[in-house]
Amino acid sequence: MKTAIEEVYASLRQEILNGELAPQSRLRIEELRQRYGVGSSTVREALSRLLVENLVTTEGQRGFHVAPVSIKDFREIVEMRTLLEARAVRESIQHGDDDWESRFVAAHHRLSKIETEMPGREKATVDEWEIRNREFHNAMISACTNLWLLNFREILYNHSVRYLRISLTERTIPRDVRAEHDAIFNAVINRDQDLAEKLTIDHIRKSVAVMEARKLGET
Repeated sequence: MKTAIEEVYASLRQEILNGELAPQSRLRIEELRQRYGVGSSTVREALSRLLVENLVTTEGQRGFHVAPVSIKDFREIVEMRTLLEARAVRESIQHGDDDWESRFVAAHHRLSKIETEMPGREKATVDEWEIRNREFHNAMISACTNLWLLNFREILYNHSVRYLRISLTERTIPRDVRAEHDAIFNAVINRDQDLAEKLTIDHIRKSVAVMEARKLGET
């Protein structure tokens, strides 16, 4: 059973990642205490956990705020995520067995199915797409045995979710994400480490152009 701290933390974290709590919006202790029916210390502990994940910021006596978003921040997230995910893909291809391959095939099938249905319905399907997109990328790297690498990559992936939602529901330049996923899938299944690594890097980096077109935050 989750503790009160864990429940408040999980709820706020999901709202931040989903964009329900706007970047830089104030997180008032008293309002959150009343909303969740918990003590101030519980709220502070939950916010402190989010602070560690860089999803919340604080400055002096000005209280807690949702972390801002910006092109600069997204570029840095992408830079680090490409390094880690590309390495994880290579290691998974090297170590992956039949069970790993089966998980990856299943995840690709689920993602491909929803991406076929998405055109014109992005906003209605974004929640389910995000779940399946995460499953696809996680299944692809699940044979990587470096737990430190996987942990840091997960943090970066979570931070990119807010940005990925913007690029999906407010698309301003053409991008065939399904074709990108299919190309990555084929390279991984064929155990082509170099191609899989290159396609993964290109796939993640393409989101930067989408964000630049959106002129998100400061440059």
